[in-house]
Amino acid sequence: MLITISGPAGSGKSTAAAGLAEALGYEHVSGGDVFRALADDRGMTPLELNRAAEEDDTIDRDLDRRLRETAREREALVLESRLAGWMAGEHADFRMWLNAPLAVRAQRIAEREDKSVDRAHEETRARAESEAGRYREYYGIDIADLSIYDLVLNTARLDPDGVVDALRVVVEAYSPEGDEGKTPVEGVRYEF
Repeated sequence: MLITISGPAGSGKSTAAAGLAEALGYEHVSGGDVFRALADDRGMTPLELNRAAEEDDTIDRDLDRRLRETAREREALVLESRLAGWMAGEHADFRMWLNAPLAVRAQRIAEREDKSVDRAHEETRARAESEAGRYREYYGIDIADLSIYDLVLNTARLDPDGVVDALRVVVEAYSPEGDEGKTPVEGVRYEF
């Protein structure tokens, strides 16, 4: 089964994806790790690379191409990135979107990256706006359209183990049988 986990920065998607992959015995591929490595290779912060990507579409297109190839070539995988649900296309068996209010996400990012909450808040907001514009321009994707996801989960009041437990329970209860040819909107959709 190919599971995608998407969501904005600080929503807990990377932690959840790694935990879910471990719980299921699946491989985990993180688009964020690839993006941060690209930024490091260029001597930039992720925000700086995001800004560079506004002028150089090859940055996003290369990352997205890699995600599509990964989705096409692998099974028993948790694929995680902001666009994983979109990029995996018809190869995805179950798509998840994790979210939390910006204030919660900024607090998490500030703690993780050892910066002020105000700085994390502004950088996260700016990054989201930058990415949303590029997704719309390159692919016609409205990142706020959650209709492609089988599960939408607010992670604000859950600790990392609680998020993984919730995702694992839903994945284990999910049965694609009888849903042949249906999109997630037509099939079962969970939203918490």
